Amino acid sequence: MLQLGVLLLFLGQASSLPAQPPELLRLEASVDAMGSTYSVILYGVERARLESAVDSAFEEVRRLDRMLSNYRRDSELSEVNRYAAERPVKVTPELFGLLSACLEYSRRSEGAFDISVGPLMKVWGFYKGSGRLPGKPEVARALGGVGYRKILLDPDSRTVRFAQAGVELDPGGIGKGYAVDRMVEALKENGITSALISAGGSSIYGLGAPGSQPQGWEVKIRHPKDARKTVQQLYLKDQSLSTSGSYEKFFVADGKTYSHIMDPRTGFPAPGMLSVSVIAPRSLDSEAWAKPCFILGRAWAAKHTPTNWRVFLCEDKTETACAWLQ
Repeated sequence: MLQLGVLLLFLGQASSLPAQPPELLRLEASVDAMGSTYSVILYGVERARLESAVDSAFEEVRRLDRMLSNYRRDSELSEVNRYAAERPVKVTPELFGLLSACLEYSRRSEGAFDISVGPLMKVWGFYKGSGRLPGKPEVARALGGVGYRKILLDPDSRTVRFAQAGVELDPGGIGKGYAVDRMVEALKENGITSALISAGGSSIYGLGAPGSQPQGWEVKIRHPKDARKTVQQLYLKDQSLSTSGSYEKFFVADGKTYSHIMDPRTGFPAPGMLSVSVIAPRSLDSEAWAKPCFILGRAWAAKHTPTNWRVFLCEDKTETACAWLQ
């Protein structure tokens, strides 16, 4: 009886021990869409749920490609570009909401962010190309079709119209960020609480935190002149980080470097900055805000950036100068 009593006591103590958490599984996957590579890293306890979540997130990217791509003739955005100068074009609530957000960013940035930059991207050779140096008359003609005030939205009829011919929307400055946000929502709807989502490495969202790093997902901002070096390391937890860099797409002509980050007010690539990284609640916000900070510079960014956002700038000086705005 004594031995039995000891055994029962041991079993009682064992049953009172806290249950060990299930082992976390890690899944990585990527897909090419919208002219970029979208990748995810996520953690969970059920592989089937992880795989289902990834499938849902990637389907969102493919869906948005069908809606936003200006390389696809059958996309909703291409239909707007094709007909909006002739007549009002009725669009889906989703596209109307996205265009409304773009115009608000244009107003807040004094026109430095502008989704109507399409004609300039073409004349500078960045549309389906690596760039070319246009003549000033070419730039002037293209600039005549640029300006967010030429995009007329009617909320009652949910239509888009252009004020004149020659206007063309380019989603390059907003599409990746919006796609990342939609991927995040798809993952959440599938019960995922820990994931890192990246669009080409330039728009990133850290959902929750990986099990080994409760402070968040570790990400690095690369040196704008040397991809092997890091200028800043940080952690993202339910936040986005987007970077606009002159190194992403550029060409050299007559000894001068021209990047794809266009100043829609002048018609020329923006000088003075090498890269700008923005941390904000949504990737839509961080990607859109990086453009005016790049174009308008440190002083403007310090005055206009929302207080709960952070900006990291690398300026093009004699020596690369990188620092947080605040």
